[in-house]
Amino acid sequence: MSAGAAADPRRWPAERAIAPREAYRWCERYARRRDENFTVVSLFLPRSLRPHFFAVYAFCRYTDDLGDEAEGDRPALLDAWERDLRAAVAGEARGPLLIALARTIARKEIPLDPFLRLIEANRMDQRVSRFATYDDLLEYCRHSATPVGEMVLAVLGYRDAERIALADATCIGLQLANFWQDVSVDAARGRIYLPLEDLRRFGCAEAQIAEGRFDERFRELMRFEVARARALFARGRALEGRVARSVRPDVRLFRLGGEAILDAIEAAGYDTLGARPRVTRAMKARLALGAGARLAAGR
Repeated sequence: MSAGAAADPRRWPAERAIAPREAYRWCERYARRRDENFTVVSLFLPRSLRPHFFAVYAFCRYTDDLGDEAEGDRPALLDAWERDLRAAVAGEARGPLLIALARTIARKEIPLDPFLRLIEANRMDQRVSRFATYDDLLEYCRHSATPVGEMVLAVLGYRDAERIALADATCIGLQLANFWQDVSVDAARGRIYLPLEDLRRFGCAEAQIAEGRFDERFRELMRFEVARARALFARGRALEGRVARSVRPDVRLFRLGGEAILDAIEAAGYDTLGARPRVTRAMKARLALGAGARLAAGR
């Protein structure tokens, strides 16, 4: 088996049989090799749920990798990925990621819609590089961000509209925080996620972002966008009290990770053009310890 096959489920040899446990371990390795702003699966999460979290996260990460980094015809690759997903849930899963994911979808009774919306978000990335209004950006987030919260809630056994709405607020806040953190990274790819109406409101131009020219106008723009994301985290925080105590640390860490990004942006003076503000390993550790302390205290 080649190194490429080991790293890419689309290239997994047809004759290579794989047991569910091995498939879940593949998903865990794939998830852990990425440097994220927050802990994807903490040690506080019940062991029985960890494989399912890793399967869902590996799907999300791999789908985004196809849309952002894959060589060749990305729309065609995403179309093929959707066909593979549909075949997997119909009982014809091949490759470790889809073997694990199909098992998780069946056992946790997760609807297919959020997975399809995430694939569609990556199709949108191939044809849309600007958003005229904040509402347009929110519509994109309903494909790129809210599906993740719905998947996580389903793994936890929740499907009600109230919890989904709270998860949506947190996930959109996290998506926006990532956008504001990655302004320079996305600009290098030809993408601007800052709403164009906001650029005009604060007197900024697309050329300024492309050239990385930071000034007071951009600072005020970013201050406004950070406050917008913080409001979403504040709205979604109530979800943490509406899930089982055993999973609260992981649900809380999603929010705290997003707020840590916003803190890093503020600490950089809102300059996300000169460099990408980072959440340090020490900060991640402090967030995890704090979540663990709250769990131990019964909160």
